[in-house]
Amino acid sequence: MSQAAISASGYGAIELKQVAKKYAYWALAIATVIHLIFLGGYWATVYLAKEEAPPMRTVRLKYTELGPPPSIQGSAAAVAPSVSVASPTARPSVGIPVPVPDAEVSPEQTFASQTEMSQVTGPVGEGTGEGGTAVIEQDINVENIEEEEAPPPDFVPFEKEPVVVKKIEPAYPELARKAGLEGTVWVKMWVDKEGKVKDVVILKSSSEIFNQPAIDAAKQWIFTPALMKTGPVSVWISMNFNFKLN
Repeated sequence: MSQAAISASGYGAIELKQVAKKYAYWALAIATVIHLIFLGGYWATVYLAKEEAPPMRTVRLKYTELGPPPSIQGSAAAVAPSVSVASPTARPSVGIPVPVPDAEVSPEQTFASQTEMSQVTGPVGEGTGEGGTAVIEQDINVENIEEEEAPPPDFVPFEKEPVVVKKIEPAYPELARKAGLEGTVWVKMWVDKEGKVKDVVILKSSSEIFNQPAIDAAKQWIFTPALMKTGPVSVWISMNFNFKLN
C-alpha cells in the first residue's frame, strides 16, 4: 500500500500511541481493584472466623471477707479410724468386796494379789489383722545340711596335685563319626575337697560338636583331692579330650 493510501485512511500509529497510555492506566486501575477485592475478602474471612476470647472477670475480696481456714485437728480426728474395744464377757469374781455381818468376818481372810487376779482374768492378746498363723515344730538335723562350696580361684597353691582315680572316655558323636570329623577339646575341671568334679568349663575346642560329650565325660571323673598342710583343697585342673577315628 502506498503512502498516499495510508494518509487517506486517517488512522495509523499516531492514533494508537495517543490511546495506548489511557488504556494502560485503565488496565492498571482495574487490576488493582481486583487484587484489593480478593485480598480484602481473604482478610475479612480470617477476621470473621477468629473466635473472641471470653472476657476475664476479676473479683477482689478483702481478708475480712474470707472465712476461717479448716482446722487441722478436726480433719485428723475425722480421718483417724475408730478402734472398738471388746468389753469383758464376765465380770471377775476376785477382788470385789461383798458386805457381810461383823460376826462372820474372818480375821485371817486376805485379798487376792495382782498375780492371782491376772490368772483369773487371763492374758489379753494383740491381733495383727493378718489372720491366724500355725506354728509347726519340726526337728532339723543340722549335720545333714551341707554347706554350699564356692568355686576356687584360678590359682590355688597345693603340695600334692590331684591324681585320676576313675577315668571315663567321652562318647564319640554319631554325626561326627559319619562325617569323618576329628578334634580336641581342652577343658578346665573344678575338683572339690572330696575329689569329685563339681563343674567343667570349655577352654578351647576345635569343633563345637565335641563340647558336650567332653563335659559329660569330665563330670564323671574322680580324683584324689589336692592336699595342703591344712588338709584337702578345691582346685581347677586342665585336661584335654582327643576325638580320633579308629
